[in-house]
Amino acid sequence: MNRHSAREKAFQVLFQLGINDNNPDKAVEEHLETAEIDAFLMSLVKGVTENKAALDDVISMNLENWTIDRIASVEKTILRIAILEINYIDDIPTNVSINEAVELANMYGDEKSGKFVNGVLSKIIA
Repeated sequence: MNRHSAREKAFQVLFQLGINDNNPDKAVEEHLETAEIDAFLMSLVKGVTENKAALDDVISMNLENWTIDRIASVEKTILRIAILEINYIDDIPTNVSINEAVELANMYGDEKSGKFVNGVLSKIIA
């Protein structure tokens, strides 16, 4: 599984976890069924799950005229993945993490999601 696909699967699993509050390992197994479980995918799911409070703090500190509670689950999940990559995974260039996050936001969010995610992430790396 390439990293782009792993990110998308991680987003789907983490989004479900936000709704169901399942065990991360179980959620990955249920979501992927027959697909192979990828190490990068697992590092994203576990990283976001284990660092959720710290990731949410970073998001909160970089919002203007918003609170984290007002952010839709799609954008919040995408931001958590991107911030995890930027702050915790050394071998991914920051611009790749941002581009992937914006792409996921455009795919799964509404017409403003990509712009919102890009704006928050740009403020974080500034």
